[in-house]
Amino acid sequence: MPHITSVEVIDVRFPTSLTQDGSDAMNQDGDYSAAYVVLHTDDPELTGYGFTFTIGRGNDLCVAAAAQRAEPLIGRDVDVLCGDLGGIYRELQSDSQLRWLGPDKGVVHLALAAVMNALWDLAARRAGVPLWRLLTEMSPEQLVQAADLRYLTDVLTPDQAVTLLTRQEAGRHQRIAELRASGYPCYTTSAGWLGYSDAKLRGLCEKAVAAGYRHVKLKVGANLADDIRRCGIAREVLGPDGHLMIDANQVWDVPQAIEWVKALAEFEPLWIEEPTSPDDILGHAAIRKAVAPIGVATGEHGMNRVLFKQMFQAGAIDYCQLDAARLGSVNEVLAVYLLAAWFDVPVCPHAGGVGLCELVQHLAIFDYVAVSGSLDGRVTEYVDHLHEHFVDPCVIRDGAYVLPTAPGYSAEMHRKSFQTYQFPDGAYWTSLAAADRLP
Repeated sequence: MPHITSVEVIDVRFPTSLTQDGSDAMNQDGDYSAAYVVLHTDDPELTGYGFTFTIGRGNDLCVAAAAQRAEPLIGRDVDVLCGDLGGIYRELQSDSQLRWLGPDKGVVHLALAAVMNALWDLAARRAGVPLWRLLTEMSPEQLVQAADLRYLTDVLTPDQAVTLLTRQEAGRHQRIAELRASGYPCYTTSAGWLGYSDAKLRGLCEKAVAAGYRHVKLKVGANLADDIRRCGIAREVLGPDGHLMIDANQVWDVPQAIEWVKALAEFEPLWIEEPTSPDDILGHAAIRKAVAPIGVATGEHGMNRVLFKQMFQAGAIDYCQLDAARLGSVNEVLAVYLLAAWFDVPVCPHAGGVGLCELVQHLAIFDYVAVSGSLDGRVTEYVDHLHEHFVDPCVIRDGAYVLPTAPGYSAEMHRKSFQTYQFPDGAYWTSLAAADRLP
């Protein structure tokens, strides 16, 4: 029986700020980064990989926190851990001294996501299947046992969650066959970063349409005149039948959000994403009421399942954009998917960050196969950046994610990649330091 022998946590940072990839009204100079966790075992063929996502400075804090989060795993039996992923999540999550630094939010919660993502990856590798398959082969009772339903039972009890999942059991194999044939629909954000020129925006929108995308997202919120011009370009390229989404990345107060979105309404956006503070539940509800029929989407900074519960209760959002590395890994993601299905809100996961596309493809597939059983209103984000650094990168065909087939959560990076971009000692960053050009 294999045991976990050691844990590596590596500060990996990619210099995306140089090309303005990922730029938006709130975050103009992000360097896509990961607190990258490697769980080593005494079986040389069995290793687990996971991470959480940041955009540069402060990634070292997540690395330090993840090392503390992972310490209780060292020496533990892999079979026992993988046989009770709900139990080990609750054990790590309930560390009273670390919880004081959250609870269920901030750096310590990001760190929990990184560690548990690695453990779920390890479990899928041990089973010899991709994570989406591991999840879809679990019974409703097993899924609910793994999910973090604490603080949610006033709106969704474990028995109700089991009933919800049981309803979808009969059609699981048929839905997997459908996705094998057509893939899971996605949208691209890669055309619309705020730092791109109009010419680059137009060219990338044209390229996206030619590649089969029917959904394109633009960053907005820095300058209204610029947004009107840029949305006009995108709408012209997409035509009347294409779907345009806009994303303000939290920069507006509630009245400003309403005014700004109404000024862009002529371009018929499908949704406005993160129009205000991610914690402002009633603010989102007010915006939603004022800008309808334009939808409101949020969730990439949704710190935990309780926030999502209240968003659903308040009727504050039309689209739930959970994040695989901000919530407490698959355990908390399961809870939010169950809540979303209970409240009939489509989940369109956030994936604008290094490695997030690799993770969320598994989650979206699982949702369709085992939870919602529907693709209505559902489309998952895709950004065309940094996939070359992953051993099992996601594959997009005709505007859709192709079902991953390799065992695991698709989280493993090439060793050369994380050695090159490890901060501050990797080859890339030491070369900048030698030239006195570190950011």
